[in-house]
Formats: sequence, structure tokens, C-alpha cells
Amino acid sequence: MHRELYTARLERKACLSETAQCFHLEFAIDGIAEFAFVPGQFVPVVATDPRGRLETRAYSLASAPKGNRFDLCLNRVEGGYFSNLLPDLEIGATIQIEGPLGFFTLREPVTDSILVATGTGVAPIRGFLQWMFPEDGADRSGGREIWLVYGTRTEGEIYYREEFEAMAARHANLHYLPTLSRAPEEWSGLRGYVQEHVAKIVEERAAKLGQPLPAPKPDASIPANQLRFDVYAYVCGLNNMVSAVRERLAGYGWHRKQIVSERYD
Repeated sequence: MHRELYTARLERKACLSETAQCFHLEFAIDGIAEFAFVPGQFVPVVATDPRGRLETRAYSLASAPKGNRFDLCLNRVEGGYFSNLLPDLEIGATIQIEGPLGFFTLREPVTDSILVATGTGVAPIRGFLQWMFPEDGADRSGGREIWLVYGTRTEGEIYYREEFEAMAARHANLHYLPTLSRAPEEWSGLRGYVQEHVAKIVEERAAKLGQPLPAPKPDASIPANQLRFDVYAYVCGLNNMVSAVRERLAGYGWHRKQIVSERYD
């Protein structure tokens, strides 16, 4: 079955980190008024490689829906076909995409949420935050507590830092927590791995609300797909990080349905 192909034109690109060779790309799809997707979904990019073979690579949408436009965020990888093709595009050049696809999306209604990302795993998380806290002043968070725990090695690899800092400054219920695993002495922010800071959030939240840890198991008579929780974690990044966060949350009695994840490797 062939899905519909869209032609997307590059309107803007920026290098988010020289050391990580991370690029932010903004596209528009000509001929349509709206490219409808749910924040957190991805698009397969389709191209024919130099050997004449049709190649496909999925990239998370790094923005909330905005008319016929969408953003991508990706690292250049040595020898990678798409990871070099896309950053090397000239403004005005086009790519072919399918989709949107994917189930890494916010559960509604919005609850207290711990958003966890490393590296370009922040792409779909940016879509969540743009949707919850759009620039037009609307607020879809319902006043829930939202934490963004973003882990990377060095300060120069904190993607979208100014955007998230500004968003957190406008919304008291958004807590932006970048943490560095290779922090220099002069770094005054958080240090270490994301799962350590997620654990602290869970413990402090439970204490504040007077909830027991580990959390009691849900009613066994309720089917898993009908379970609803007052807090969810959304985790996106490399396999080891996702597994570490899942393991830590499971230790607090969290149900697997409370942990929504997407792995990048």
C-alpha cells in the first residue's frame, strides 16, 4: 500500500550545535493549507540514493502543527545518507515525505507530565510543549505541572535552550531542567543523568500530594487500555536512557501504561 507523498520545501535551517552537528530545519508543503498531525508523530522522508535505491528514514516532527509547515531536528552522522542530505539542502530545495505516523503522543486530558529527552529526542517533546504553551498565549496544559528533563553531555549541546527558558519564564507550571553528564566546574545547573532527576521529581511530587511510594497497583478488573493516571512520563532518546528511566519508574510502582516512550536506536 502506497501512502500519499508530500513535497516539502526547505524555508529555513540553523545549526543548533557545532560540536554535535545538530541542525534545525523548517519546511513548508506547497499546495495545501494545513499539514495535520498530532504533536509527537514522525514523518518518513523518502529519497533515491546515488545507487538508485529508494531509501526511507523516519524523523520526529520537532514542532506543533502550524498550517502547512513543520520542523525537523537531526544530527549529521558520518556516512549517514539522510543525516547528510538534509543538512546540506539549500533554502528552497525540496524533499518527499509520507505520513504523519506514530503513537508517541500526549495522553488527553493533559495530566501532570514528566517529559524526558536526550539529544535529538527533544524533537517530539518540543512539539508537545509548543502545543501546550503556544505563542498566541493560549494554554492547553490545564495548569498541570509539566517538567522537561533534558540530558546531554555539554552546555553547547542543549538544543532549543532559549526557547524553553522563555516558555518556562511565561508559565509557572513548566519546569525546565537541563542536566549535563560532563559538566565543567563552572556549570551551575544540574549534573548527572536524567533518570536521577526524574526520580527526585517523582519522590517530591508524591510527598507533596501525600501519595505513597511505591504507588499501589491499579484495580486488576480494569483493562490496561482503559487505565487513567494522574501523572505520565514521556521519554524519548537512545535505548539505554529510555530503559533506565523505565526501570527507575517501575521501581516506584508506576504502571507500564504511564510511561510513553520512543527509542531512537
